[in-house]
Amino acid sequence: METNLFFEFTVNKPQKTVYIAREFAAELPLVWDAFTKKELLDQWVAPKPWSAKTKYINFEVGGRRFYAMVSPEGMERWSVQEYTSITPKTNFKMYNTFADAEENRELPGSAWEYNFSEQNGITKVHITIVNESLTRLEKMIEMGFEPGFKMSIENLDHLLASLLNT
Repeated sequence: METNLFFEFTVNKPQKTVYIAREFAAELPLVWDAFTKKELLDQWVAPKPWSAKTKYINFEVGGRRFYAMVSPEGMERWSVQEYTSITPKTNFKMYNTFADAEENRELPGSAWEYNFSEQNGITKVHITIVNESLTRLEKMIEMGFEPGFKMSIENLDHLLASLLNT
């Protein structure tokens, strides 16, 4: 597994924005699938020892993903992601909010934009997260978003390596 992959995580509080850039040692179609298909998302998106469970996903403009991160004790932290723009294997945008188990949203939310590119078998993903309020950004940080995201990305590295070796 490639160990010198580019990774950047920047928080800009005045702009209420998080910028993330990460390289993956896999070709773009596989990385795209890992970010857009339920059977792959649920294998990596939650930081260990948490797990992810998607109740449903409809990956199309206007479609949604409703999922939970589940603690080892069974506590569920639900979110709704609504897809607002999709350009296959290049870019997608979504609006994300926390929610309860009945899909009642907790506003404010955040707008996420994912951009994908590949060069020489290495796929780079740029993620921009614009929060509707500084309070929401600070809540994400307080909940451990940065270390949790890094752990999830390590899960994805392992998943990609296992899929490439099958």
